[in-house]
Amino acid sequence: MDTDLNPADGALAPAILPSLSIARYGRPREVAKAVAFLAGPGAGYITGSGILVDGGVSA
Repeated sequence: MDTDLNPADGALAPAILPSLSIARYGRPREVAKAVAFLAGPGAGYITGSGILVDGGVSA
């Protein structure tokens, strides 16, 4: 995620970017949208699932 502690233009970015399927850092807003979905009525029947918001690192 592109945060103050892990900036997309930081020293570690060149080593991290090749491992991302989407080829860019995620944004905190993208995580917030996933959380909002899971907390909302559209996810009312979802149970016991892990939703990864990781840009494809775990793929």
